[in-house]
Amino acid sequence: MQKLDRLGWADGFSFKSYGLRVGVRVNDPRVLGECKKRLPPGWEPVESKFVDHLYSIIIGGNSPKSRVKRYNIVYSDAARVARSIEFEPVLDAFESNLQLTVAEWSPRRVFVHAGVVEWNGKAIMIPGLSFSGKTTLVKHLVQAGARYYSDEYAVLDGRGLVHPYPRPLGVRSADATRTHKIQVEDLGGSTGSRPLPVKLVISTSYKAGAMWRPRELSAGKGVLELLSHTVCARRRPWLALTTLPRVAVHATILKGVRGEASSVADAILEKME
Repeated sequence: MQKLDRLGWADGFSFKSYGLRVGVRVNDPRVLGECKKRLPPGWEPVESKFVDHLYSIIIGGNSPKSRVKRYNIVYSDAARVARSIEFEPVLDAFESNLQLTVAEWSPRRVFVHAGVVEWNGKAIMIPGLSFSGKTTLVKHLVQAGARYYSDEYAVLDGRGLVHPYPRPLGVRSADATRTHKIQVEDLGGSTGSRPLPVKLVISTSYKAGAMWRPRELSAGKGVLELLSHTVCARRRPWLALTTLPRVAVHATILKGVRGEASSVADAILEKME
């Protein structure tokens, strides 16, 4: 437990997300608005100055006339997360680290690295790490008519239902060096709002020219597959191992490499029918 308002900081705020209280303090109050834009979906402000995790953002305040470069720095508790002359990379690092912290330490939810969409009242869950192509597949599913839930985390409650985590889709450039955010409405889609049972789990990664010929996994192997993508698996394995079987026992779990997302998206929706 840490205290938000320590001597020498200009301003800050605290919020609650998935049962976790987090504080953000800055040495320049002008950046508070940008920080709030980077918070996880569903955050709520709280009045408490005592928080579970504390982020400190130091703005260097560089002047074009000065030869001395002052770094912008972000800390998570006592650990430095990022340092840069540029402001935007520091905010990106703050956003990424904060969402991972909430996913790892939330006492009420299990976060699985996965994309999620809804089709006919049931969820399709696509576990996968970065660069596996899950955002691309989610994007094509949305364009095919599925309702958007997440492109980063499947947020599961104790019943095994998946909740929306509707941040903008993070679509990478062709050379994979940059990520730009796309609102689901710009794809002609919409965002879901209620928890859903998972009907289909697709464990896949992109391989140029590959045919989509997945094999079906048993519930036990499906739990292991999901566990390998679960954020809290090491710190709180008991929570993961009581939640994931409630997904696997009711879902069809398919695994295999895929080619282009456009053709695979149609096959997935056909499977849901």
